[in-house]
Parts: sequence; C-alpha cells; structure tokens
Amino acid sequence: QVQLVESGGGLVQAGGSLRLSCAASGRTFSRYTMGWFRQAPGKEREFVAAITWGGSLNYADSVKGRFTISRDNAKNTVYLQMNSLKPEDTAVYYCAAVWSAGSSTSREAYDYWGQGTQVTVSS
Repeated sequence: QVQLVESGGGLVQAGGSLRLSCAASGRTFSRYTMGWFRQAPGKEREFVAAITWGGSLNYADSVKGRFTISRDNAKNTVYLQMNSLKPEDTAVYYCAAVWSAGSSTSREAYDYWGQGTQVTVSS
C-alpha cells in the first residue's frame, strides 16, 4: 500500500515556475514507477510525465522542454518542476504510482493516487 501527498501548487503568472512535490509512504518507493497527471475543469485527466524506478523519463508533448520530473528515493519523493507556465497548464495535478518497471501514459495503469494540488496560471 502506498499513500501519496502532493504539495506545491498555487497561483502563478504566465511564464512563471512552480515545483510540485509528491511524498510517498512505504519502504519500497524506489520500485514504483511514478507519474504526474492533470485534470482541467470539464476535461479528462491526462498524462503529464512519468519516471520509472530505473530513471527512464516520459513526457506529454504539451510539456516537453518545459516540465521536468525527478525523484529522490532517499526522501520517498517525486517532483515536477514546471517552467514557462501557460494558462492552459491550469489544472489539478495528481501524483500516481504503480509497481512496475515500465512507464505508462495511461491513468488506468496506476494503482495509487494522491488527492491533487491546484495549479492556476494567470495570463
């Protein structure tokens, strides 16, 4: 069982930056693939980024070059550094985990979810 708690959301102007954190419980954090998803009002929850236990990275095309996912296994934490933010990045951001060596962009592949943190980008 894994519990995930996100933090770091907030209000930022377009072009600004935010860093989201996701703290995970459990002693086997390093064996989980971790993902970030987001959901804007009236839209489906969509994939943002993922990092496997081996450090392989995967990004949605919409955030490539602007967002960076990373993990600190010693701290049981995964991060999402978001730069050059745009109003269309406004959403609730969710952290997710799955016991897997591979990376997945599908929300159905993930077993554990955090409660989400709001990111609002003003124009």
